[in-house]
Amino acid sequence: MRIEFTKMHGAGNDFVVINNLDGSLNLTTDQIAHICDRRFGIGADGILLLEPGPTNDLDAQMVYYNADGSRAEMCGNGARCFISFAMAHQLGLNGRLKFRTDAGDIEGITDNGSITVQMTPALDTQLNIPIDLKAGTSIVHYTDTGVPHVVKFVDDTQTVNIVPEGSELRFHDAFQPRGANVNFANFNNEVVNVRTYERGVEGETLACGTGVTAVAILSHLVYGVAKPVSLKVAGGDTLKVDFEIDGDSIDKVTLTGPAKVVYSGSMEICEIGSSSPSFSHRDRKDE
Repeated sequence: MRIEFTKMHGAGNDFVVINNLDGSLNLTTDQIAHICDRRFGIGADGILLLEPGPTNDLDAQMVYYNADGSRAEMCGNGARCFISFAMAHQLGLNGRLKFRTDAGDIEGITDNGSITVQMTPALDTQLNIPIDLKAGTSIVHYTDTGVPHVVKFVDDTQTVNIVPEGSELRFHDAFQPRGANVNFANFNNEVVNVRTYERGVEGETLACGTGVTAVAILSHLVYGVAKPVSLKVAGGDTLKVDFEIDGDSIDKVTLTGPAKVVYSGSMEICEIGSSSPSFSHRDRKDE
């Protein structure tokens, strides 16, 4: 089966985006992992499927798979790419798109090339959690911004040995059974620097939308960083997060940043056990 796709990225967080409005595509875990493989496939942090809105008041549904083939609740950078892709397919109205994710229904707005995503409320926020690690006890913070996130504030994000440290926290008993993404952050010159170890990728990604959202909220709660919070990710882009806090409620959360097309192409998907999928690229876009 030959499938058309678009390769996109949001702040370096990259995705294979596919139109599945007719519902004909049903990828297996192995096929998803193969497509996302950076040596033998297209290469991506995940796959986004554009599917019909499940109710009349929704324009679309976003289905998101991590690079290992596991389905995830939400992805903030992916959501911006999804909004751009859906609007290119004539969905939404007046620069707005309402769509469903596994974390809930959200809305996106486009404005002069920048995309703002109305994120889900932050839930189960916990501050100053002592966690016993191999190197000793660390103090971390937690919130669920559509995806569970652990945040550890450090003196310098560049010196973090992110894979072993991130993996130890991601799989720690305190955050099971779901596990968590892990963000390392520090505040410098009015910008919060962020690096993210992402579950499902099981390594560092250049950006994570739900991750910077979690870091922004926790930076405000723990250190009083002023809203809206500007955050610089490993990919080099700066994202902006705003929100409102009323008692224990953290809502009206927004994430603003870019979404860019890298190239479009097609791929031949084979059955598992047969030859590997083949890929052909076209219409490359230089950024």
